[in-house]
Amino acid sequence: MPFDIPVIETERLMLRGPEAQDYPDFKATFSSYRSRFMGGPLNTYEAWMLYAAEIGHWHVRGFGMWMIHDKDSGETYGMAGGWQPAGWPEREIAWIIWPGAAGKGYALEAAHAARQHLYSELGWETAVSYIDPKNLDSIRLAERLGAKKDHEAATIDGNDAVYRHPAPDTLKSSQAAHGIDMEIAHYADPLFKPEGWTID
Repeated sequence: MPFDIPVIETERLMLRGPEAQDYPDFKATFSSYRSRFMGGPLNTYEAWMLYAAEIGHWHVRGFGMWMIHDKDSGETYGMAGGWQPAGWPEREIAWIIWPGAAGKGYALEAAHAARQHLYSELGWETAVSYIDPKNLDSIRLAERLGAKKDHEAATIDGNDAVYRHPAPDTLKSSQAAHGIDMEIAHYADPLFKPEGWTID
């Protein structure tokens, strides 16, 4: 029975389920040094199997990773969403941005929208991000999303850092969500040209 993956729209982006035509960009990224903190670089077979898992995850878990597209041009920028393969202690919010799309706030905008959907539509009360301690860009992004290092949480294999995202009520009652919205709005403004910021 087909599974309808929800579509999420933001000011600049459209998040939809992964499709066959998205695979070349996925393969190029996961075959490159860009994927070094996510198990890569992968060979052709490994990249294909992971992409099949991305699609199948939606059917098995009822949530998964959305493909990030430019709302106007349709260009693909990366992936963001929920992830919990076998062996993951908790449900994760994850992201990866294609090399050519980095530095424009897409990871922040997509991960923020995905988290809002997972909280409001699927009833998640908590979420974590499992991050390689050497992946400073992703650590900074997790912190900009309001996540904090959880020293008590179980890790995947003992080699990852666990960043706990704010609970839905905490996010609503704090200034964090407003600050994220403001930062996203700055990136959407063509006159705003941040320099030296780590984005994803």
